[in-house]
Amino acid sequence: MNKRSEPQVSVVVIFKDEEAFLEQAIESVFVQTLPSWEMLLVDDGSTDGSTAIARHFAQQADGQVRYLEHRGHANLGMSAARNLGLSQAAGEFVSLLDADDELFPHALEEQVAILRAHPGAGMVYGPLAYWYGWTGLPEDKTRDFIYPLGVPSDRIYEPPSLIALFIQDVAFAPSGMLLRRSVVEQVGGYEQSFRDLYEDQVFAAKICRTTPVYVSSRCWYLYRQHADSCCLTAAREGRLEASRQPFLRWLVRYLEREGLTGIDAWNLARAELRREPWQRWARRARLGAVLSLARRLAAAPAGAARR
Repeated sequence: MNKRSEPQVSVVVIFKDEEAFLEQAIESVFVQTLPSWEMLLVDDGSTDGSTAIARHFAQQADGQVRYLEHRGHANLGMSAARNLGLSQAAGEFVSLLDADDELFPHALEEQVAILRAHPGAGMVYGPLAYWYGWTGLPEDKTRDFIYPLGVPSDRIYEPPSLIALFIQDVAFAPSGMLLRRSVVEQVGGYEQSFRDLYEDQVFAAKICRTTPVYVSSRCWYLYRQHADSCCLTAAREGRLEASRQPFLRWLVRYLEREGLTGIDAWNLARAELRREPWQRWARRARLGAVLSLARRLAAAPAGAARR
């Protein structure tokens, strides 16, 4: 891509202390079959070698890759880091890639084609490939699977229908999505009070309230499974379930401000806030059972995720 031309897609990659995986995430963008992209590497206060990795790619990429950081190399959280990247994005579309994950090579090309074919949709996403085989071990490769979407695919969902499905865990909050930058600007980006948990569901709620969303059957995103991931770290520390309550309180207030009291999502969020602790534990157990079932169903080679 000529550095003077505007990219079709701005890929925002945020990172903090991700030297083990950052280079692989970056390289998964370089091999995209869509050539017209830019990459914004946003450093959220790293203290390891990932800062040097990101700076190196930015220096070598002739303007196609840019390095960004907060003032004073501060750590402000995932939402603030994504907002910094989004504020500098020049592309018509925006892709959000975590620094320990990777995109399949055709991801951007296929996602752009879908949004071009459906000009009324502001976002497209598909199922995640749960990726254990990155280790190279045969026993880990057999664990790879594509997580079910939970809803019929290859169709458009009008706002705000998906929000209620996210709350019930019928559908799962999207990752690996491509969005129109105009829609991201319309909703005001991420909510910076959510630093590291449920920030994705808050953002997804705002998007799904605002614009039609295309849900695809195509898988574009490799979700690396490793012990130090954000979600597994939060689960070990007992923060994951507790973080859901602030999200639900935010969602109730947000939908009220939008004049959407009485809709399914509002009623479901209010009802879950009133649940007793034992009911929330039961919900977590059900989710674990769903995940185990998904893994068993995807055990056949045809259903496994492969590079």
